[in-house]
Amino acid sequence: MTRLGYQIPNFTYPDVGSADLFEVVARQAREADTSGFDTVMVMDHFYQLPMLGPPELEMMECYSLLSALAQHTSTARLSALVTGNTYRNPAVLAKTVTTLDVVSQGRAQLGIGAGWFELEHDSFGIEFGTFTDRFEKLEEALTIITGMFAGERPSLDGKWYQVSDAINSPAPVGKIPIMIGGGGEKKTLRLVAQFADDSNLICGADEIPRKLEALAGHCEDLGRDRSEITVSYQGLACVAPSHDQAVAELDAFLGRRGLDVGSMSEEDAAGVRAMVPHGDPDEIGERFSEHMATGIDGFTVSAPANGHVEGRVELLGQTMAKVVG
Repeated sequence: MTRLGYQIPNFTYPDVGSADLFEVVARQAREADTSGFDTVMVMDHFYQLPMLGPPELEMMECYSLLSALAQHTSTARLSALVTGNTYRNPAVLAKTVTTLDVVSQGRAQLGIGAGWFELEHDSFGIEFGTFTDRFEKLEEALTIITGMFAGERPSLDGKWYQVSDAINSPAPVGKIPIMIGGGGEKKTLRLVAQFADDSNLICGADEIPRKLEALAGHCEDLGRDRSEITVSYQGLACVAPSHDQAVAELDAFLGRRGLDVGSMSEEDAAGVRAMVPHGDPDEIGERFSEHMATGIDGFTVSAPANGHVEGRVELLGQTMAKVVG
């Protein structure tokens, strides 16, 4: 399962237009595939997320992109981090991910979550609903999807979804791992215990032990062996051969997002830069090694500041592979 995943969260790069965009993305995937990452992941969104830029920035549809990346990689699994369940009918999603598994010769992974970005739903005419609605939908969807992945013909007359004798042919090449993203202790981690092979935690580092304890409790309640589930922690990194290069590349990224770090006081600039772990390989390795001590199995890492720079994903993979061992 995923112990070291590389996520590509942004598709807006300096001096790169639509005609050249895929090659920059594919190069990142190739570097990840050969440098220690076991999974290549892309966002399942239609608009850029607020923390990375305004909604009109470039955002590619994830399953079309993953199928294309299958032809540029050879060993890494391919996944969304994570699929917004609300965006697709679950039976159609099962077919989509199974097709990805076939075209990648058995490297598909389903990363999935309940969905949260209300602006996308409103803009695209997709029902958003309440928090409770979205988790009810996710549970029904996983019931359908796991059955179809297993070669069954599931039928469900649910509150949100109805399927009847749903066929999934061709079958997956092998078992498609399921990763559920998020850190909700009552709902998300219960669904992990019930359905998933992987848990990708999104939370403060100081919260990790409590999340692991909650997951173990759900596993005990459901009769699930906790050791069957791989837990990764989601993080950011900006690594470069030297500390000064990493700072320069991070500052350039922040500048493109409207933050002129050079005009700030030293204290304010340091505070802004601290939002993204940055530095040379030793610094990044030390930072992430601290998280490993909490009991997680690995990481999903994105490099929005400099992943597009040739060689940086390779350096990140080599660095992080030493951390996870």
